Amino acid sequence: MDETSPSRTPKGKVLKRGTSVDEVEEEAKRLKHLKKVRALGEKDESEKLLEDLVFGAEGELIEKLISKREDDVGRGLLEEESSDSEVENEARLEVPAAKKAVWDDDDDDGDEEASGEAEVDMTHKYRRDFMKSDAEKTLPKQKLQQRLQEQFRRAMGGTPSWAEEGLKKKKKKDKKHADDDDDDDDDSDDEDDNLLRKTGNFVASSESLPKGIIQMKKCLEANNDRPSEGRLTTVQFHPSAQVVMTAGVDHNISLFQVDGKTNPKIQSLHLENFPVHKAQFSADGEQVVATSNYNKLFYVYDMMEGKVIPVYSIRGLNEKKVKEFQISPDGMFLLLSGTSGYLHLVTMKTKELVRSFKINGEVRGAAFSQDGSRIYISSDEGEVFIWDVKKNKCINRFADDGSLSGTSIAVSRNGQYVACGSSSGVVNVYHHDACLRESEPKPLKAVMNLLTAATSLRFNSSTEVLAIASSAADEAVRLVHIPSFTVFSNFPVSKHSFVFHPQCVDFSPNSGFFSVANNKGRALLYR
Repeated sequence: MDETSPSRTPKGKVLKRGTSVDEVEEEAKRLKHLKKVRALGEKDESEKLLEDLVFGAEGELIEKLISKREDDVGRGLLEEESSDSEVENEARLEVPAAKKAVWDDDDDDGDEEASGEAEVDMTHKYRRDFMKSDAEKTLPKQKLQQRLQEQFRRAMGGTPSWAEEGLKKKKKKDKKHADDDDDDDDDSDDEDDNLLRKTGNFVASSESLPKGIIQMKKCLEANNDRPSEGRLTTVQFHPSAQVVMTAGVDHNISLFQVDGKTNPKIQSLHLENFPVHKAQFSADGEQVVATSNYNKLFYVYDMMEGKVIPVYSIRGLNEKKVKEFQISPDGMFLLLSGTSGYLHLVTMKTKELVRSFKINGEVRGAAFSQDGSRIYISSDEGEVFIWDVKKNKCINRFADDGSLSGTSIAVSRNGQYVACGSSSGVVNVYHHDACLRESEPKPLKAVMNLLTAATSLRFNSSTEVLAIASSAADEAVRLVHIPSFTVFSNFPVSKHSFVFHPQCVDFSPNSGFFSVANNKGRALLYR
């Protein structure tokens, strides 16, 4: 046959002149591959949506999705929750205070009342994927919310139990508004609802945590879905969602959903040539800040935008390395620990240097007060400095009793206690008022259960437990009961080394879980 004449393929398709069968088959393979790539892209979008949605696992992941910021459909996913998840409720160490129902947000209610059935611009880049036709350039807020819920259920393969609970509570609230009950009736219903939600926690022998033995259960490791290939340096629970973060020297930051049973991985982030020295959630839970050991480069991971932002330098910051840092509870400042006793206050929003100040000796630990107005600093010379942020001056300074060199410091959330760790392993616990007013305060208790340097200190949310740990020895972690300042005798309990060298410790926001990150790349989880 003439090469230039038309011919037919085995499937009957006509070839153009000058086209061989091999070329046609190659084109068919290319088109088939293209379809697969598009399908994978669709899957990635679904997975990305799931990851974004899961961050609101404590309740408001759908309700907050479109209400917090008009220009970003995903900005409100990590809004702090006012109610525990089902898992957290079961695991709590204390009787909880009265809380507002999940999926409730007073700001949302106010917006709806003011605007009625508000129309949402669907042409925005974060909402285009939810349009079903060109006619849907705007949608009622409620309809978009329903569509987001449907998309979430498809991504999750159904509605999770924690979301079901939130939906039930929201329906109950909506029914109350529709019935237009009087205030007395509403108050009665709220009391009944709170009572039912807390019955399990009210059945206890004491209103406070008893000393001696703590009821704990070992769970599946928090990062079991993706253990670290090297030493972990960070474990931290998200401030509002049912999520825990791990980070380590294998250059990875990972997020897991905490249920105590399967703890599925949500996402892992690899930072090339960047062994993570420390990672920490921002105060609002929307970002992660990560530092390394070798230079002043640090990263900010914006979870709402899905962007990793490198911060190469800060104007006016004369430091060769940026390793240790703290984020203020109000979310305004990043406190960087420098060399020669310097500390640097940087704005979280713009990453600009606000001011630098200096203490005697080298900084070994720093902590903010709960309102962010003061900074507590431990030095390698065994001294403690208290710095007033607004006045920009040291308001007190004292020697940590018996300490030759400080190694860590922590302040309780209720502002009642200050704990100071030392190189000898002794942890002194002071009354906060004494630290502010006295030049030589005496500790309420010197906890002497560690034999090597106390490198990690953490109070739980209710200030009933203080976790202390040393990264220099196996099993060197203890839980201290407050206010008796006695160590719980049944933790850790193991005939063989299991905890190994604890690098970092943390409690979940409602104290239902406790985690220990070790040098074997594992984040141990206890309930």
